[in-house]
Amino acid sequence: MRLGSLRRLGAPVALVAAGAVALSGCVASERGEEGSGGDGGKDTFVFAASAEPSTLDPAFATDGESFRVARQIFEGLVGVEPGTAEPAPLLAEDWDISDDGLEYTFHLVEGVTFHDGTDFDAEAVCANFDRWRDWTGLAAHENLSYYYKAVFGGTGEDSKYDSCEATDAATAVVTLNAPVPELIAALSLPSLSMQSPTALEEYGADDVQGTEDAPQLTEYGQAHPTGTGPYKFVEWASGESVTLEANEDYRDEILDVKRIIFTTIADGTARRQALEAGDIDGYDLVAPADVAALEEAGFTLHNRPAFNILYLGMNQAAEPLDDPLVRQAITHAIDKEGLAQSTLPEGTEIATQFIPSTVMGYSEDVATYDYDPELAMDLLEQAGAEDLEIEFNYPTEVSRPYMPDPAAIFEAISADLEEVGITVTATPEPWSPTYIDTIQGGENHGLHLLGWTGDYNDTYNFIGTFFGSKSLEWGFDDAEVFEAIDDARNAPLEEQEAAYQHANEVLMDFLPGVPIASPVPTLVVASDVVDYPISPVQDEVYHTITFE
Repeated sequence: MRLGSLRRLGAPVALVAAGAVALSGCVASERGEEGSGGDGGKDTFVFAASAEPSTLDPAFATDGESFRVARQIFEGLVGVEPGTAEPAPLLAEDWDISDDGLEYTFHLVEGVTFHDGTDFDAEAVCANFDRWRDWTGLAAHENLSYYYKAVFGGTGEDSKYDSCEATDAATAVVTLNAPVPELIAALSLPSLSMQSPTALEEYGADDVQGTEDAPQLTEYGQAHPTGTGPYKFVEWASGESVTLEANEDYRDEILDVKRIIFTTIADGTARRQALEAGDIDGYDLVAPADVAALEEAGFTLHNRPAFNILYLGMNQAAEPLDDPLVRQAITHAIDKEGLAQSTLPEGTEIATQFIPSTVMGYSEDVATYDYDPELAMDLLEQAGAEDLEIEFNYPTEVSRPYMPDPAAIFEAISADLEEVGITVTATPEPWSPTYIDTIQGGENHGLHLLGWTGDYNDTYNFIGTFFGSKSLEWGFDDAEVFEAIDDARNAPLEEQEAAYQHANEVLMDFLPGVPIASPVPTLVVASDVVDYPISPVQDEVYHTITFE
C-alpha cells in the first residue's frame, strides 16, 4: 500500500498543519458532544492519521490511510485471518476453483445488506466485477485503477476478467480469460471491496473529472461511500477528520466503539502530544525516539512485523538512469546500515531485494551492492558521469510504515551521493495531493523515495506490483524482467518458490532501484483501549475493541 492521489471537487485536499493544541482541541470538543454509550461508558474511538485519505472510494485508492477508513466501511468477498496475512472467508462463505484456474464459484453469506438498504447478493458481486473491467477515461488511468490493473492486467479488453454470472442470489460464478493465481488473496484488498451498485450509479462513482495530473474525486468518492461493513459514513471535514458511526444492521456484534473519528495530524510530535493530552486514543507510525517514553508513561505499543520495503526508485526515462553503470554507482554509494541506524526504528532489517525476508521467493543468491564509495566513483567514471547532477524527489507532510521520516532519509542518502560527486537537486512535494501524481502519473522525476506495505502474503504483491509491466514510475521496458515475474506467478505451486527466487535474482541483476530496508512500524493506543486488532497488513477493524 502506498498513496494514490485524488483531489476533492472544487479545491485540492489540504493537510492539517496546525499544532497539536489547536488541532486536538477540536477533536476534544467533538468527543465531548458525543455523550456516552448505552451503559454510560465511552463509545468514541479517535485515531490520528498521518495524512487524509486520498478518497473514500477504495477502488481508486492505494494508500494506508484510505484503506484504514475503508476497512471500517467496506468488506470484500475474502478477508484476512486475524493477526496474519493469510486470506479467510468474509462476504463469501467459501469458494470452488476449477482445475484450469479460470472459473471461481463464490458461495455468499446470505441476509447481508449494504448501508443504503441494497441487498448484497450475486448480482451485486457481478456489478462490482463489471465496474472494474469497464472503467474508461480517467477512471482507467494507472494512477487510479492501480490495484485492479496490478491484479487483472488491465481494463477493458486487456483485463484477465471475462464475465460474472449470478446463478442464484447466493452464488456468483466469476470467469477469467487467463489465470490469476493469487486471486483469492488479492480479493482481500480494500480496492476490491464490494460496494453498493445503487450508490455507485446514483452518485456517479466513475465520473472522474479533472486531468491525468490532477483527477478530482467524484461525489460518491467524497461523500457517499456505501459498503456492508460495521461502520457507516457520517462526514468528511476536509483537512480535519472523517467520522463514522456504527452500522446497527451489521451481522456481527459491535462492542464498545459506536463512533470513530479519524483526525489528521501530519506531524509525529503533534500526534504524540495529542495522545498524551488525552485528545486522541491512538496513532500509527510512532517515531523511534518516542517509543521508550510512551511505554514508560503507560501507553500500549504494538509492533507490526516488518512486512514492508523502503526503496530508492530510479526512473530510467530520465537519463542517465537508463545506464546500468550509473544505477550500480548510486547503489554502491548508499550506506544502508548507517541510514537505518540514524533514521529507522530498532529491529529494521536491511534489504537486499524488493521483498521482506519472510516472503516466499526470498533469495540468498541475489547480486548485492555493498557500500563502497570508491567503487561508486569508478563506475561513474566508466559511465562518463563524473559530474552527474540528478533530481531527487521525496515527500513531505507524511509518515509511512516503511518511511517514518522522509526528510531525514533524503538527507542521509543525499549526503552519501554528494560524497561520491553526485550533485542532488532536491524536489520535495506534499504527499497529498501531488507527490504520487508526480511519481506514478508522470515522467518528470528522477530518483525518488517510496515503498510498500504488503497487502497479503504473496510475492507477486510486491515485485509484480512494482515490476510486472511497464510503468511511469520506473520508466523501463525489459522483457526478461517481465517474463521472469510472470513465469513465477504462473508456475505450478511446487515450483513457485524457486521461480520467484529466480525472478528476484533477475531483478537485482537488472537493478531498477535500490531496496533499502524493512522497518518495524509501531502503533500506540491509550491504556484503556483493549484488544486493538493489530495486523501485519493493517487489516484492523475497530468493532472488536473494548474500553477498560
